Amino acid sequence: MRLKCIKLAGFKSFVDPTTIDFPTNLCSVVGPNGCGKSNVIDAVRWVMGESSAKNLRGENMTDVIFNGSGGRKPVGQASVELVFDNHDHKLTGEYANFDEVSIKRKVDRDAQSTYSLNGTKVRRKDITDIFLGTGLGARSYSIIEQGMVSRLIESKPEELRVFIEEAAGISKYKERRRETENRIKRTKDNLERLEDIREELGRQLAHLQRQSVAAEKYAEFKQQERDTTANLNGLRWRSLDNELRENQEAIKGLEIKIEATTADQREIDAKIEEHLSHNAELADAFGEVQARFYSLGNNIARIEQSIEHHIERVDQQKLDLSETEEAWSQTREELDVDLKRITQLDAEMLSITPALEEARAAELSSSELLAQAEQQLTQWQLDWDAFNQRAEEPRQVAEVEQSRIQQLDNIVERGLERKRKLEDESRSLSEGPVDDSAAEASTEVLLLEENINSMQAKNRSLNHSIEEYRAALSKGSDDLNEIRSELQTAKGKQASLDALQQAALGQDNESLNQWLGKQGLDNQIRLAEGIKITEGWERAVEMVLGDSLQSICVEGLDNIEAILSELPQGKVGLIDVRAARGAAAGAQLGLTPLTDKVSSEWGLSDMLRGIHVADNLNQALSHRGELGPQDSIITADGVWLGATWLQVSNFSKQDSIVERRGLISDLYKKIKKLEEESNSLHEKQIETKEALSRDEAERERLQSELAEKTQQHSELKSQVSAQMAKVEEAKLRKGRIHHELVELNRQLAVEQENTAESRSRLQEALDSMEQDVGGRERLEAQRGERQLSLESCRENSRKDKDLAHELALKQQSVQSQLQSTRETMDRMATQVQRSRERMDSLQEQIATADEPLATMRSDLEGLLQQRLEVEKELAEAKAKVDANEHATRSLEQQRNQVLEQINTIRESLMHKRLKSEGASVKRDGILEQLQQAKFELEEVLSKLPEDLSEEQCEQELEKLGNRIQRLGPINLAAIDEYAQQSERKVYLDKQNDDLVKALDTLENAIRKIDKETRTRFKETFDKINAGLQNLFPKVFGGGHAYLDMTGEDLLDTGVAIMARPPGKRNSTIHLLSGGEKAMTAIALVFSIFRLNPSPFCMLDEVDAPLDDANVGRYANLVKEMSESVQFIFITHNKITMEMANQLLGVTMHEPGVSRIVTVDIEEAAELAAM
Repeated sequence: MRLKCIKLAGFKSFVDPTTIDFPTNLCSVVGPNGCGKSNVIDAVRWVMGESSAKNLRGENMTDVIFNGSGGRKPVGQASVELVFDNHDHKLTGEYANFDEVSIKRKVDRDAQSTYSLNGTKVRRKDITDIFLGTGLGARSYSIIEQGMVSRLIESKPEELRVFIEEAAGISKYKERRRETENRIKRTKDNLERLEDIREELGRQLAHLQRQSVAAEKYAEFKQQERDTTANLNGLRWRSLDNELRENQEAIKGLEIKIEATTADQREIDAKIEEHLSHNAELADAFGEVQARFYSLGNNIARIEQSIEHHIERVDQQKLDLSETEEAWSQTREELDVDLKRITQLDAEMLSITPALEEARAAELSSSELLAQAEQQLTQWQLDWDAFNQRAEEPRQVAEVEQSRIQQLDNIVERGLERKRKLEDESRSLSEGPVDDSAAEASTEVLLLEENINSMQAKNRSLNHSIEEYRAALSKGSDDLNEIRSELQTAKGKQASLDALQQAALGQDNESLNQWLGKQGLDNQIRLAEGIKITEGWERAVEMVLGDSLQSICVEGLDNIEAILSELPQGKVGLIDVRAARGAAAGAQLGLTPLTDKVSSEWGLSDMLRGIHVADNLNQALSHRGELGPQDSIITADGVWLGATWLQVSNFSKQDSIVERRGLISDLYKKIKKLEEESNSLHEKQIETKEALSRDEAERERLQSELAEKTQQHSELKSQVSAQMAKVEEAKLRKGRIHHELVELNRQLAVEQENTAESRSRLQEALDSMEQDVGGRERLEAQRGERQLSLESCRENSRKDKDLAHELALKQQSVQSQLQSTRETMDRMATQVQRSRERMDSLQEQIATADEPLATMRSDLEGLLQQRLEVEKELAEAKAKVDANEHATRSLEQQRNQVLEQINTIRESLMHKRLKSEGASVKRDGILEQLQQAKFELEEVLSKLPEDLSEEQCEQELEKLGNRIQRLGPINLAAIDEYAQQSERKVYLDKQNDDLVKALDTLENAIRKIDKETRTRFKETFDKINAGLQNLFPKVFGGGHAYLDMTGEDLLDTGVAIMARPPGKRNSTIHLLSGGEKAMTAIALVFSIFRLNPSPFCMLDEVDAPLDDANVGRYANLVKEMSESVQFIFITHNKITMEMANQLLGVTMHEPGVSRIVTVDIEEAAELAAM
């Protein structure tokens, strides 16, 4: 079996899914520091069940999840999977037949870990169980991380023993032993619980036996009660049946009376129907007349509206005619005006046309003259350009020099101005007042710092005080909780003892307690509560008095017969407290009477007469021959003997009434003391909380003031810094001004020299320009003449063009006005024609409007006459309807009177029926009760005695109820429960025997496991010791080492390692150097590997403390062992790297993210050779 590969995703620095293959038995993981090499080993340990985040170099388990980097976000989960090659089937159990086994673990941000084995979800225990005995595990010797070499050598003997056990394969035996011990513990717990159940069950059986007797009596009384109840129900049923018959006869009479009254009602209803039918006919006639009346009214209103509308329409037509005539006249006037305007526009058009032709001819002539003038000016320009070309060079020189002189003058002027400003600024900086505010602010800063330091000291003091108060509160809370817990326990124990005491004193019998309450004896003390016993003689007194301790103390037994007449089932004892104290006997025996050990307010001589005490059994036996028939002796241990008998009782303190009373008294005192301590602690807690609140408030105030002072200090410090910076800046500014003035003076001197040179060159250019002044004046005069000629031609050409353009625009405007006016005349002529037609139409309508108006007025008079006649008919029809309605209302009043009479009879009938139904329901209920009680009505009625009455049955039932009540609470299932509990007792006894046998079996298994563990450990220890003694000289080149047991018992003895390198005599392993410790640890680990090689071994920089010679030995040893064990080692040493068959490089190209680069050594060597 070997490790085939590791698959990581999101685990520490391996954020991307990464697969690390291990194809050979020698694989080396290399890379720079911090690149994530050790994370590979952490991943293996984590998957194999490591549960401590500290051992994985973290604070909690979620630290193994990649937490992000500069360029990567955090991930939500981490997973690692180990794939094992199991071709040799070294794994045992259900996975032994698998050629490849995969173990995977995942964890999310909620710290929820899940394990899976070949894709199946399993527990962490399943993972660890698979590797038991194989040498693999989260903390086994197969994984040696950084620093583990020194820890292995310096570990305690008990810790070193773990590696030997893992090599011996006894870790699985230890696991089985632990499980077996847990089973033994659970079995013992079950036995204890079973014993408690059996004891409780025994007490229940005794109690159930007493209850079964009471249950039998209860059943007898209940049967008598059932028979008497059946007779009572039979009598009541017979009485209700007779009452029902009488009610049925009364109901029949009322029903006949209702039928007669209903007939009268129907006759009245017929008359009402007749009147209602006639009323419908009258209402129809009235409606017809009323409809004609309303129809006439509508016609009259319609004609009146038509007349009114016709008149309004004629008025509107007249108005329209007037408006139309007015518009026709206005349009005619406008038409005449437009005709005159057209005539004017035609005349104007005839005058504009010749003038426009003349203006266009003048425009053409002036354009030709303008062209000639422009050509003459162009010729002059050519002559002028030629002259300027000759005279341009001196002129350009003059202009350049003049411009340069002006520029240099400006520069000098600005330089002088700048020099003046700099001198003024320098004087103001030199003569400025000294600012003393910086010194004052510095002083204030120092004062504030002192104040802040004192406040911080006070704050620290308050913090210390608050911490002390909080610690005191925490301790007080713990103490208070402990006392309250103890108080609660004591109260619970007291309640249990009180309950036991009440049961022992017979105060748990409810029926007996009720009887005592009726007799006024419930508040009387019991004998056990009213006596005082000398310490040490409680058991003797309880042995003698026994159940008499439950007796009730009463004043006199005179009326005892009346008191005991109603005594319920149970047991009670009474003691007369008025009895005189009797003289104690026993002097003749030379022994102390028992009455001397007991004291009370009343005499107990009758109960303790003839009983003597002896200090021990030997003394009692020595006086036994002197005892009379009524004499006896008892010892303090409860041994009670007479002349011919002996009694011994062995019970615990909690079962003793007297001693239990002492325990209860002690508990009362303890509870009182605990309550006082609890109250004291509670008050102290309140005081501490108040002091804590005061200090916290003071600290809050102080911190607020401290923050304010700190802010003030920062502001003042900023001001001081600003002022100091300002002073420093002024000094620097003065230096810069001085430097700038020197430079400015130098520049001014240079510029003045340049100005003088430019003035000289300007004068030379001016002298050259004076020679060309005559030719320039002639050309300039010629230019003036030609420009005046050109301007004159341009002015004439412009005037001619403007005139021609103006005349053309005027002609176009006249044509537009002429066309618009003609179109307007056409529209107005059409409008005049339409207005004329509209006027003719309106005049015709007005002329014919009066003809229909006369017809409508004539129709209106006829309709008004008809409406008067219909009004008379409407009044007659209304009178007939009112008379018929009056008769109908009279008949309805008669019908209402009949209905009231019917309702009265029906109420009586309803009352009778309800009474009958109630009796029927009662009779049915009685019948149902008899049926539920499994009685037949006919049988009960037939067996009823003739002289039996309901009163007699009720009295008999009352007596039976009293008898049942005197029986007290009855458990009807007591007999069945007694049988069931007896069976359960037998079953529990068998269970007890089985558990005892199982306990013996488990203890035998423990002994076998211990024997096998000792044997295996001794054999493995001897083999590893021999291997170490053989391997150590090879590793060191001499010397010797061995293992030694620190104890005698092979089950828990520790293992110590003794090593002496060649030429040294170290007395202890701790005196070895780091390299020697590492080589010793390597020798020990490889000795274990030779004995029980694990499938693989992981070494994390084990060769770090070794020199080259020892590294060579270490490498040779690893290579030799690699034939049987797969080695995966992390190293920085080149010698160790050369030994590997496979190099696995861990890089971190991206910050915080690890990647794998694999190199096969043989392939790399072949490529290098090629």
